[in-house]
Amino acid sequence: MPRTGRPTPPLVLSDEERATLVRWSRRAKSAQVLAMRAKIILACAEGASNTDVATALSVHLSTVGKWR
Repeated sequence: MPRTGRPTPPLVLSDEERATLVRWSRRAKSAQVLAMRAKIILACAEGASNTDVATALSVHLSTVGKWR
């Protein structure tokens, strides 16, 4: 079955952006919302599909789509 919808462009992060997102996702004092956003972006940058990221992080598919 062919894929429907618009294609998702690859997400490319610089080393500095990746380091900042990793720091936010692991820091104990980060707001949980910020940490989850960072985890979503990092997972998408690794090439995972929106569905896989949503399942792995237990968030809604539309949340992943918003932050991709």
